[in-house]
Amino acid sequence: MKYLRFGLPALLVATIFISGAFAQQSSVPVIQYRSIPDFLKLPPDLYLGEVAGVAVNSKGHLFVFSRGNTTGPAYAAAAAQLLEFATDGKFLREIGHNLYAWSFAHSVKIDKDDNIWVADKGSDMVIKFNPDGRVAMVFGRKQEASDEGTGPLKHPKPPLLPVDGMFRQVTDMAWDAAGNTYISDGYINSRVAKVDKDGNWLKSWGEPGDQPGQFNTPHSIAVDAQGKIYVADRGNRRIQVFDSDGKFLRQITIDVPVDPDARQAIGNKPTQTTGTMAPGAPWTVCITPGPNQVLYTSDAFPGRIYKLTLEGKLLGVLGQSGKQLKQFGWIHEIACPSENELYVAELLNWRVQKLILEPTH
Repeated sequence: MKYLRFGLPALLVATIFISGAFAQQSSVPVIQYRSIPDFLKLPPDLYLGEVAGVAVNSKGHLFVFSRGNTTGPAYAAAAAQLLEFATDGKFLREIGHNLYAWSFAHSVKIDKDDNIWVADKGSDMVIKFNPDGRVAMVFGRKQEASDEGTGPLKHPKPPLLPVDGMFRQVTDMAWDAAGNTYISDGYINSRVAKVDKDGNWLKSWGEPGDQPGQFNTPHSIAVDAQGKIYVADRGNRRIQVFDSDGKFLRQITIDVPVDPDARQAIGNKPTQTTGTMAPGAPWTVCITPGPNQVLYTSDAFPGRIYKLTLEGKLLGVLGQSGKQLKQFGWIHEIACPSENELYVAELLNWRVQKLILEPTH
């Protein structure tokens, strides 16, 4: 087993904050992995833009939600396209061509029945497609093109009160065993919404802030086999865990030493220890299928993927920022159909990488 060495002791020491207590954890392994070159086979006239989302269905088909096929003016152009690929990466089809909800792609997920769900940050909508690619349910509402007030959403302080059934820059969705959908709503409302299997709005919880149950950009969401809700509270640099009624259970933060020579993917090297660009700030959260579930998350700087138990114990770390295979440029979503197979959607590198991990035990 190899370990991170940054001029520190031979074994990397990580500090994990769980349920109000600090615990020292040593010997965090660096996970060995490979990236499959040229995995996606795009037709000659089709291009990806920033890849915001990636998901895998029960057949192993890959769904890629990209900010490609961009149309419109330089500012506020529509940038969303949903593509399906076979298990070998062969292009199969585009879903929802010129869909009314397409504005600015954010995430895609597949439920247990192989329905395809997308969250569009620009239109403030969540769309459910059936496996054939037809619209089955619609959540939220796009601003009317004919309204004189239509335009980019504002961030007033104090914030506007949220409205049931409506979103402001929605980010992601996940489901429990009963078919309830949990939607992270997102950059402005800073809450989690819950709707039942028939699409009825049940409740929401959360508000802007940094206290337990408050959020600063709930960016990604997942549900484990016991029905616990995991929210990547990106701006607060933590993953919050709730029960299905929104009761706060615990939080997980990841503190792994950063190589002083680590490169940022773009922009100036972050100096803050909190916020979106801080090391360990979770942009993603993905939980593998059972019976032994593990959690994957990632940060923008230094561009690493972290493997944890559901209780928050750090099992391993891999990757760094960069443009080559096995390097990452702002991982925006992770699909984890098994513990040792990951698909990562990158904004800055306009691609999806298929990663094969060596087991950590």
